[in-house]
Amino acid sequence: MEDAGILVLPATADVPRGPLFFEAIDASLAIVLPSRFDPDTCARWAEATEAAREAWTSDWDGEQFSLGRAFYTHLEQGRAREYFAQAAASDAAVERALPGMQARVIDLVGDLVAGAARKRRGWCGPGVHVFPPGEPVARDGGVVHFDHEGLTDRHLALGKRALSMVIMIAPPREGGGLRLWDVTYEGDASVDEDDLDDPAATARYGLGDAVVFSAYRLHQIEPFSGEIARVSITAHAAELDPGVWDVWF
Repeated sequence: MEDAGILVLPATADVPRGPLFFEAIDASLAIVLPSRFDPDTCARWAEATEAAREAWTSDWDGEQFSLGRAFYTHLEQGRAREYFAQAAASDAAVERALPGMQARVIDLVGDLVAGAARKRRGWCGPGVHVFPPGEPVARDGGVVHFDHEGLTDRHLALGKRALSMVIMIAPPREGGGLRLWDVTYEGDASVDEDDLDDPAATARYGLGDAVVFSAYRLHQIEPFSGEIARVSITAHAAELDPGVWDVWF
């Protein structure tokens, strides 16, 4: 059973789109879209990710990896210039390993927001995160954070909509859900104990499930156990103009 605050849509239900989708996002900590991608597709993508190890980007000395370059990891490690310099090569590597994945994820964003979604010019498109077993995220959980990185100062100042999407293509044996707090970014990215005392809930997702939430919402990957890596696709999206969304990793 999901925690209160997490909206889990029945797999057979019509997904709310456009204004109804935004109403649901505003009223929930996160929305879970079950079985959004079929098991065969997930298995194919997970196997292709493993086979493309030579193209992985290592972050924090191997604590985690990605197929495709994630902006926040480069920003936090002082490698933002490398991210942009390698964006085209990153997308080419993802497309070779997982043909059509980026387009499908961007189309899903566009479908949910009932608008035009496109890959953000000069940035990396949706990519894959690999969190190995036994490393810090598996043992202790991820850093508690907002997904405000990548949003412009103007976007933040105006409070324009921004989303994060995680699609599970190889869940760990146990744990690894997404913990979300009823706390939103208000111009200060620091997190204190009072924030963590606010109401929270965990989105638990299985193979092929997609979780969507506001990029302004405080969240964390929970610890996980077993000898299997946690492998997921991530996409960030921001509304530039009414009905026009940019998507990146």
